[in-house]
Amino acid sequence: MNPSENSKPGRKNSFNRFNWLYFALIALLLFTLLSGSYNPVKEISWLEFERNILSRHDVARIEVVNKEKANIYIKEDRLDDPKYEAVSKNIFGPNPGPHYALTIGSVETFETKLQEATKDFSPDQQIAVSYISSFDWSTVLAWLLPVGLIILFWFFMMRSIGRGGGGSSIFNFGKSTAQLLDKDRKSKITFADVAGLEEAKVEIMEIVDFLKNPGNYTKLGAKIPKGVMLVGPPGTGKTLMAKAVAGEAKVPFFSLSGSEFVEMFVGVGASRVRDLFKRAKEKAPSIIFIDEIDAIGRSRGKLQAFQTNDERENTLNQLLTELDGFGTNTGVIVLAATNRADILDAALLRPGRFDRHIYLELPNQQERQEIFKVHLKPLKLAENIDLKQLSAQTPGFSGADIANICNEAALIAARKSKDLVDWDDFNEAIDRIVGGLEKKSKIISPREKKIIAYHEAGHAVVSWFLKNTNTLIKVTIIPRGKSLGAAWYLPEEHQIITKSQFKDEICAALGGRAAEDLIFNEISSGALDDLEKVTKQAYNMVAYYGLDDKIGHISFYDSTGQNERLLEKPYSEATAKLIDEEVRKLVQEAYDRTKQLLATNRDKLESLAALLLEKEVVFEKDLEKIMGKRAIETLAETE
Repeated sequence: MNPSENSKPGRKNSFNRFNWLYFALIALLLFTLLSGSYNPVKEISWLEFERNILSRHDVARIEVVNKEKANIYIKEDRLDDPKYEAVSKNIFGPNPGPHYALTIGSVETFETKLQEATKDFSPDQQIAVSYISSFDWSTVLAWLLPVGLIILFWFFMMRSIGRGGGGSSIFNFGKSTAQLLDKDRKSKITFADVAGLEEAKVEIMEIVDFLKNPGNYTKLGAKIPKGVMLVGPPGTGKTLMAKAVAGEAKVPFFSLSGSEFVEMFVGVGASRVRDLFKRAKEKAPSIIFIDEIDAIGRSRGKLQAFQTNDERENTLNQLLTELDGFGTNTGVIVLAATNRADILDAALLRPGRFDRHIYLELPNQQERQEIFKVHLKPLKLAENIDLKQLSAQTPGFSGADIANICNEAALIAARKSKDLVDWDDFNEAIDRIVGGLEKKSKIISPREKKIIAYHEAGHAVVSWFLKNTNTLIKVTIIPRGKSLGAAWYLPEEHQIITKSQFKDEICAALGGRAAEDLIFNEISSGALDDLEKVTKQAYNMVAYYGLDDKIGHISFYDSTGQNERLLEKPYSEATAKLIDEEVRKLVQEAYDRTKQLLATNRDKLESLAALLLEKEVVFEKDLEKIMGKRAIETLAETE
């Protein structure tokens, strides 16, 4: 450590303020503990005093202290008696006294008892009694020590709260806890590190350009949006986009989470909002980024009867006031991110506060390919890596999922002591993330393994011969996670799904159960996930998408999410009954169609199941050998 550090004013004041307090409390504790052993005074009752000490003429003198207690001194020549061994010495040697203490009710009563007990004593045996007044420090310290410990504990708690509030003082917990990125502390992330969000980047870059060149906009009378709301599913890059803004804007950037406004003390949240905007205005032009704003921005009208604390509402009201601009907010732009825009207060989302809403969707295949390029840069890759195939095998994956795949593939290659990360590592990484860890230790009986093989073969055969299903790339009966086997597809991305596509997907999902029914004349519990998927798809077709003839072109879908909080359904009991009947009819028709298709191709089903029992994993080339090349124009029409 640098010796000059201790001479800094901040460290010196810290030492004087805190360390001396610690030393004083430790000294107080030690004094209180040692005072009892320094002069061991034994409490004694009057009866014991009269029988064992006074009657044997062992008392040298008595001191009455503050008319409450009598201190008894034993004669020096009698201290050698074994019965006085406990009081004859202290930590420094012989104990000069007092040796015993006697609590008296009153001075008059004590004098009467003493006179009665010594009435037969000769004049030279009489005991001298003196009366003194003294301040008992040990009693005071015994009271002060617990109080001091409580104060010290409270001081530590308030000091820690002060640190969380933006300073070491206990009065700073109302200050904003936002992290400031400026010219001294810069974000290293730029828009070049953000892939697959081209439309969102265009809108965000306009904000950055305004901060850099405000004259280009103000000369035409334009006003930059006060607030920008980033909305999208988890992992789509909302926080990454904000970090890129911090790296590109070259202006002070205040970053914090919505939960940092919420505290146990009333009014702290609103105080931190005021302090945040005050700091941002002082450094304008600047940017404020509030991540997970739904922590304080929840709608004030929903479930209000169940709310017992309005501290979050007070914080939201203060945020609305600051955004509304009763004071000038020139040069201060607020970025916010959430994946729960449906629960945010309408007053927070209105123009004039958050003028611009930027939606970050899950990336499509081309965007996933761009994201893979970013995350593959630091990896040492083999030549057989196909970015297009990787992006095609990861539909519905977010940017965070893709980053996880790349890292997992590198970890798998490292465990195998490889020099490069190859295609097999990425395949295994995708399998692990989608299906879970391979369960090599799971014990499966031969009969169960046969049922699983026919189940997965059923999915494969049905999907192979239906024209509106995704391309099958492999089938496996190796257990992963909660699954005992799986059929892996290369899905095509659709913006809309037709009725025939829905029906074919339901048939493919029912292929496993239909195969068990056809081969074993018995069904098992292994189709739970399939039945869940089928049921949801069927209800979506009937109740949401208006694809049922009897229900008609009606949708009971609620995009606002308000019906989820209602106990009643938005349709009558008769309609609910009709929906249930149509769903059952739809699923049963799909099941009969699936079973008929498998019966027609039973030889292919049995061949594929046998190959699965032999190899455990069957790829597309082996599937083509068994069932022929899958071509759309030659697929069987079964409708």
